[in-house]
Amino acid sequence: MIFHIQDWFPVLLSIKVAFIVVIIVSILGLPLARFMARNNFYGKDIIEAFLTLPLVLPPSVIGYGLLLLIGKNSILGQFLASLGITIIFTWWAVVMASTVVALPLMYQSAKGAFLSVDQNYEKAARTLGASEMRIFFTITLPLAWPGIVAGLVLAFARALGEFGATLMVAGNIPGQTQTIPLAIYFAVAAGDDTTARSLVAIITIFSFFVIYGVNRWAKKQKV
Repeated sequence: MIFHIQDWFPVLLSIKVAFIVVIIVSILGLPLARFMARNNFYGKDIIEAFLTLPLVLPPSVIGYGLLLLIGKNSILGQFLASLGITIIFTWWAVVMASTVVALPLMYQSAKGAFLSVDQNYEKAARTLGASEMRIFFTITLPLAWPGIVAGLVLAFARALGEFGATLMVAGNIPGQTQTIPLAIYFAVAAGDDTTARSLVAIITIFSFFVIYGVNRWAKKQKV
């Protein structure tokens, strides 16, 4: 069997979802990691355990949890349905599942990066009258940037390879929700080795160049 042009849909969808996930986990993960790295309060360990739970839970469990949250029988799902919004079995469900499993990786990397920043620089800036926002963008973020980039790459890779949770909430609908991992799995199940090999080669080469590019960039930053 020949690898047809329509078989590129899983590749394009997976890459699009991965980039969207990176944006979402950046918006959510950076301020959250900064707050948790700089503050101690009662219940912090519980919150951190909850945030990192998707790292150890089976993807199918995460997917089932999302079904309970946004399924048609849930309160949120019924509310969204009343607004004419459907998430389950759409490509937005792919984004949601990938975000849930990728966020802990971004959070942990960003938190470690923020903890590595010398707080004396931040304190000095405060004594000079700099606002917290300016301190974050001109001091904290640049110093923590290498660790944050590592987290972004991990989140991107995790979103690109997400399978179990995606299958639970988005299904495997060709041309709509079929990502690379799903396409590979069902191609192998159908005995379509040509498509499976082609997709494996594409995602492997793409992932290699992403990691290679990030490593090259990191080396240049150290020079």
